[in-house]
Amino acid sequence: MSSVLQPAGTDQDDNDPSTSGKYRPVSSHLAIAPPVSVVIPAMNEAENLPYVFKTLPDWIHEVVLVDGNSTDNTVQVARDLWPGVKVVEQRGKGKGDALISGFQACTGDIIVMVDADGSADGNEIVSYVSALVSGADFAKGSRFANGGGTDDMTFIRKLGNRVLCAIVNRKFGARYTDLCYGYNAFWRHCLDKIELDCTGFEVETLMNIRVVKAGLKVQEIPSHEYLRIHGTSNLRAVRDGLRVLKVILKERSNRRALRRRGNRSPLLETVRERVS
Repeated sequence: MSSVLQPAGTDQDDNDPSTSGKYRPVSSHLAIAPPVSVVIPAMNEAENLPYVFKTLPDWIHEVVLVDGNSTDNTVQVARDLWPGVKVVEQRGKGKGDALISGFQACTGDIIVMVDADGSADGNEIVSYVSALVSGADFAKGSRFANGGGTDDMTFIRKLGNRVLCAIVNRKFGARYTDLCYGYNAFWRHCLDKIELDCTGFEVETLMNIRVVKAGLKVQEIPSHEYLRIHGTSNLRAVRDGLRVLKVILKERSNRRALRRRGNRSPLLETVRERVS
């Protein structure tokens, strides 16, 4: 990973074609070579997008807006705010389906997931990217890591998140402090190893489980979640909590099945086949 790191203050010959334009200044101490794509799933978020785009850093490579059949002017607002925005029309339904569509449209080496309700601060992207170029495969946002926080969780949601997080940590050997949070970043090649196949809010949990199962290096990033600025959330604590639990149990069941198959003796299986 060291090949993509470059001190931002290092003198370079701007006339040298081998170095000119290769690195993007990210901060006063860091510049990066890999392009960064930001995926924003949105449905009727026209009022919130100005706050979202205002915090996005100007060094990112592209913004991919996945429009979930909005009935307001979400798409036009996005194009006015970020003229080069790539708009993807979602054909299915659900946040998971939107994210998968957005990931497929990305051309950057690093992909960042950002919600469109104004709850995420785009200025934090530098922390996620720094973790990735320093060696992590998956940079996972956490509202409960030291330095993180949330203004938008009820007691019931906090309790549910804590219980579900504890189950995942115990069953899959993870060490997460937060489970159901949608602000994450990862190298694009990770998608080949986690093979997302769900459509709803549980997509974040599925990603968190499968990166652990794939043996990818995860680093938690302290993040602050703000209140949704306009509109109401489609999240339903009980309904979506049960969907998350269902995903956890399914992934656990699949893991056990793989272990059982892996523990079978090839010789015994051959004998069984001959007998049958």
